Amino acid sequence: MKTKHYPDDVSQNFLKLRNQLISATGKAIGDYNMIEEGDTVLVCMSGGKDSHAMLMILLALQERAPINFKLIAMNLDQKQPGFPADILPAYLEKLGVEYRIVEADTYSIVKEKIPEGKTTCSLCSRLRRGIIYTTAQQLGATKIALGHHRDDIVQTLFLNMFYGAKMKAMPPKLATNRGEFMVIRPLAYCAEKDIATYARGMQFPIIPCDLCGSQENLQRQKIKDMLNQWEREQPGRVNNIFRAIGNVEPSHLADFDLYDFKQLSQAKEEDEDQMFDHQTFGNQDMPLTIATQDEKRIAFSRKSFPLAVTTEE
Repeated sequence: MKTKHYPDDVSQNFLKLRNQLISATGKAIGDYNMIEEGDTVLVCMSGGKDSHAMLMILLALQERAPINFKLIAMNLDQKQPGFPADILPAYLEKLGVEYRIVEADTYSIVKEKIPEGKTTCSLCSRLRRGIIYTTAQQLGATKIALGHHRDDIVQTLFLNMFYGAKMKAMPPKLATNRGEFMVIRPLAYCAEKDIATYARGMQFPIIPCDLCGSQENLQRQKIKDMLNQWEREQPGRVNNIFRAIGNVEPSHLADFDLYDFKQLSQAKEEDEDQMFDHQTFGNQDMPLTIATQDEKRIAFSRKSFPLAVTTEE
């Protein structure tokens, strides 16, 4: 059965946005070789806007991809009080996709182990991860798809810098510790605001996370607020930060495990700091030249350049 990918009454702007998200997701999958021929992809569904969008976009890509791969949607019922356990199964049945509802009472464990008022995210995520890996193994999945987007990746970079003194983000593709699975983030190139607009247009049955979503003063929320403020001041800044994560120059950082500073005697051409690039600013091109010098002072002055005159016939 062919999946119906959007409501009947959507606008042309919505269709344009949808195509942009599909294109960005397809590019991320291609750039990082996330999905290969014959893969079984476990699509982790929290019930939030991001995982809903990921599933629907992957279904669209599955129909047009030149390779064959299988999708299995998975939702973890953590037994939170008031969790609407019937919503996602009914929705996934309607979509006609293969799915598994996994039941595990992580809620009581988190409440038992974490003091009241403390952040529950760390323990909750570790428990979820173990359950997801076990489920993937049971189903024979080769890839595990998570719904993290570009903004999540940038936020994680700053969280690790500010609170962990480490320059580390979320990679679009990650091998698990024992190499059993490959974790992929197909929405890595997608902005949260675009996903939110898409989710509203799709009218997804959103399920909020009442376990951690209601906690105030989370570190991630503070980082998110900071980045949103930066984006308002200078649109495009968050995307530039994301691009920087994939454009690293180890010789211009300070990690001696990544770059052998101790043995450095002469820079490679690609490591040369342009401030000291004599090929670019040789004697002929340098706009400043030494005017006077003595034992205690060297003075540069501006060179005079002939005015280039062009004539048009």
